Amino acid sequence: MNYRFYMVPGILALLVTMIGAYMCALNIVKEKEVGTIEQINVTPVKKYQFILGKLIPFWVIGMVVFSIGLFGIGWLVYGIIPAGNILLLYAYLAIYLVAVLGLGLLISTYCETQQQAMSIAFFFMMIFILMSGLFTSIDSMPQWAYVITQISPITYFIEVMRMIVLKGSDFADIRYKFLVMFGFAILLNVWAVFNYKKTG
Repeated sequence: MNYRFYMVPGILALLVTMIGAYMCALNIVKEKEVGTIEQINVTPVKKYQFILGKLIPFWVIGMVVFSIGLFGIGWLVYGIIPAGNILLLYAYLAIYLVAVLGLGLLISTYCETQQQAMSIAFFFMMIFILMSGLFTSIDSMPQWAYVITQISPITYFIEVMRMIVLKGSDFADIRYKFLVMFGFAILLNVWAVFNYKKTG
């Protein structure tokens, strides 16, 4: 329960979440504001191609930022050497980023301006931060708060980060969390694409 060992993996998860949700939402809403999204919609470019073109760069950026944080900050600065399998951690991160980018895309489909997108993203981020177990143990929360933590993707990623980096957990230990994150990724992206088609 050393403070730096407890907090650094959680903050890394939070950083990746903010980059994915904020940047993706703001980027697509910016297209709406300047009017280029209407031009894109009348071109031969399919909507799924446009969405993939927006999501993939941020997925790569999320991977790079996480790597810098894990090895550059966590390892070199704080001396936190991952006890578990790095590839397993990156496999979970890959799915998590898809889910978070889906959230950013979903937010963008409901917003017309960047200010709206920032406000909504900030609202969700505050809930994620306070209800994710980053600062306080989830087990000590009241029942209503515990329910909210279970529908927050970042809760699972923070747990997986701490399990793999600090405890050296293997796939069998986090198998359930893989399934949950797959569910989040599918739900958020399908919802976002459906709403984008309806509003785009």
